[in-house]
Amino acid sequence: MQLAYSFVFLLASVLVSLSPSAQAAPAKRAELITLPLKRVHQSVPNIHPAVYLQQNINRGLRRHARMTGREAPSDTELKRNIHKRLLAIEEAELKKRGHEKRYNRHGVPKQRIQPSPDLPGAKALHLKGNNGGGANQFASTPLNVSTGDVDGDGFSQIDAAAQAKGGLTPAIAPTAVNSLGLDIEANDVGYIATVQIGTPPRDFKLLMDSGSSDLWVGAEGCQSEDGGDCGNHVFLGEGSSSSFADTGRNFQVTYGSGAVQGDIVTDDLDIAGLVLNAHTFGVATLESVEFSGDSTSFDGLMGLAQSSLSNQGVLTPVEALAQAGLIKDAVTSYKISRLSDGKNDGEISFGGLDPNKFDPATLVTFPNVNKNGFWEGAFTVSVDGVDLGLAGRSAILDTGTTLIIAPPEDAIAIHSAIPGAKTDGQGSFTIPCTTSASVALTFGGRSFDIKAEDLLFTPVDPRDLDGDCISGISSGNVGGDTVWLVGDVFLKNAYFSTDVGRNTMSLAELI
Repeated sequence: MQLAYSFVFLLASVLVSLSPSAQAAPAKRAELITLPLKRVHQSVPNIHPAVYLQQNINRGLRRHARMTGREAPSDTELKRNIHKRLLAIEEAELKKRGHEKRYNRHGVPKQRIQPSPDLPGAKALHLKGNNGGGANQFASTPLNVSTGDVDGDGFSQIDAAAQAKGGLTPAIAPTAVNSLGLDIEANDVGYIATVQIGTPPRDFKLLMDSGSSDLWVGAEGCQSEDGGDCGNHVFLGEGSSSSFADTGRNFQVTYGSGAVQGDIVTDDLDIAGLVLNAHTFGVATLESVEFSGDSTSFDGLMGLAQSSLSNQGVLTPVEALAQAGLIKDAVTSYKISRLSDGKNDGEISFGGLDPNKFDPATLVTFPNVNKNGFWEGAFTVSVDGVDLGLAGRSAILDTGTTLIIAPPEDAIAIHSAIPGAKTDGQGSFTIPCTTSASVALTFGGRSFDIKAEDLLFTPVDPRDLDGDCISGISSGNVGGDTVWLVGDVFLKNAYFSTDVGRNTMSLAELI
């Protein structure tokens, strides 16, 4: 097979994502307010799945470093990680072709990859390619799937079809008062809430992120770091809102992937009918390409960790709602749904927990052990009911991260207990798409199983949904051997709630 990209061109294209850029009046009182979450889908270049996985791991490593107060890996180190992936892919391809030496001018095989996110911690690796003979050989016939996984084995065909199609799946009616339903973008990509901002109020789609603490939307006249505008989004400013006011102060936020900078402003924020008048937040005048593209399906981001993390130095919306007396407590609760279940019943709730979403007999509450304002709890790990003996571990629970990223030795221990698992020696693993292995994390004395289907990040060969799949648990140099970054691979399997006032978290089994 002729190799389509030069090594230098492909290396440049996959490294783009590493470039950084840049008192409320009381209204009606409610115990519980919920609003919709939607998943996010974004285009990515034609890159190999192993390289795309490394991009996602890199984002997690940078995000994890920020969460734990450790020095983030340098751009040079992250680029070196990707470079190693490229060399390994090329070596494997040349070996198959009978070459004994590596020729950088060959690059890596061309593949077909459909739109997928490159967001701060959001789900990645939505591969639409066709792997024709192993991880490095892509066929030219596109995958065509449109039905569910009838026998329940292998990678879900519903997910595979959603990878190729993208778009939103509408939510069902919400189950709680003051609540809005969840729409799903593609196959469990990211989660967006729709809120109203300004006078007159307009809808803004905001990525919900328990791993950061700043709210921002794009500013009128926003510029992208690539020199253009900030895409087909909704923007805020004096031209669109009569209640908009600039404080004259600036902010900047850098995420695991992407960055924004701009002005700190005040304007009216309506969350499910509860209005925070003159709430303080940010408008981004400069966005990195991860946020400014037309294929980015949100207009801004709402951080829901604790405000001690805020780069803007202001209360998070949930804290402001509690301070204004609009909700009883600064509690945020998440039901993250799974496309393949066909329920589409996800929601985010402010001020309490939605009893329609979880079994109260299984609810456990445990302390937040993070001193910086993130949500981190002690836990243990088992596979198929056997405790792995990984003592003294803690996990940062982050809705804005897709993968689980574990210290290398822990990731090896987990996969060593999964029949058929293999490692590529660079931090990622494959497991059989038909695995029935049960990985469980125990918090507060209660074990929560991760569904086998959630361990399947993507098939190695999209034409063989019963073959090997890339694991949703990866390893990385997270700056310590006891702290994990635990994202939606796990959080889709439990009801998740955070309480700022008590500095605790809760988990419960879903119903």
